Amino acid sequence: MEFTRFGRTNMMVSRIGLGAMSFGDKSWRPWVLEQEEAKPVIRKALESGINLIDTCDFYSAGASETILGNVLWEQVKRDEVVLATKAGNPMSKHVNGRGFSRKHLFDALDASLRRLKTDHVDLFQTHIWDPTIDLQELVDTFDAIVHSGKALYVGTAQVPAWSLVRGISLAESRHKAAFRSLQCEYNPAHREAERELIPFCRDQELAVIPFGPLARGFLAVDKRLEADWTDRDRTDDYTRKHYFRTGDFAVFDALAVVAQRHGTTPGVVSLAWTIRQPGVTAPLMGVETVAQVEASLGALDLKLTDEDHSLIEAAYVPRPLKAGGH
Repeated sequence: MEFTRFGRTNMMVSRIGLGAMSFGDKSWRPWVLEQEEAKPVIRKALESGINLIDTCDFYSAGASETILGNVLWEQVKRDEVVLATKAGNPMSKHVNGRGFSRKHLFDALDASLRRLKTDHVDLFQTHIWDPTIDLQELVDTFDAIVHSGKALYVGTAQVPAWSLVRGISLAESRHKAAFRSLQCEYNPAHREAERELIPFCRDQELAVIPFGPLARGFLAVDKRLEADWTDRDRTDDYTRKHYFRTGDFAVFDALAVVAQRHGTTPGVVSLAWTIRQPGVTAPLMGVETVAQVEASLGALDLKLTDEDHSLIEAAYVPRPLKAGGH
């Protein structure tokens, strides 16, 4: 495993992170792994040297965090992992059971800590984004959370560039704890973050921990063949909405050519491309099998040539402004 600094912090993280959306309760999504199914996957990730683990209170209505709390501490000590979670999506029916108010964020983090069976997370992040919120309240609340010791660092996810810039500016001008990381959707078929977000993160030395490096599996196998569809493909329409463009299939075809050159798979090539992009700290892998964990490790050793990069990147078709996807 390779390790790198988490942005401008002195904390070290593995170059591949484990995304925990795949762990939870099948009543939330039929394709997620419940605790006994998730155990060997989590164990393999830890044995492989992956120390960055990202979850969210919203995943399976908290069950993802519960599984991690039940499984992690059987395998590792608390200081061996970098544990991240998020808040913002609805967790209750009432109007304050969501969002980024001081009231909800403290309640949400306390509930996450109970489920995770720990007294702190290493990274606490916003999840969805609401352009109507008071950013100053969010900055002040995150600062209070850091000073409480319940989170060591704070970050954000799925945000437009203006809000990221404004949030950091507010924090720095008020001497508050600032965002140290960004989660964004990023892979060879979804490169909109290259417009403004990633260049800003590079300038400010923010950690970039992309989700979807395989485009929810779209870049792993040829989705034009329905025989290659998984249970997730059949029940989660996000991929079909946002990754079935003609240009997306052109990217897959380019990845397949490169994979054949190197004797590997399109998914490994997609992950290798994402890992080595300037500014990327650690892509978050949503894995459902031990074999997928093992395969992801091959991306660290795969050295793509300039010709490989040219072929992959020439196939990309930008999404228009206000297009679907994160």
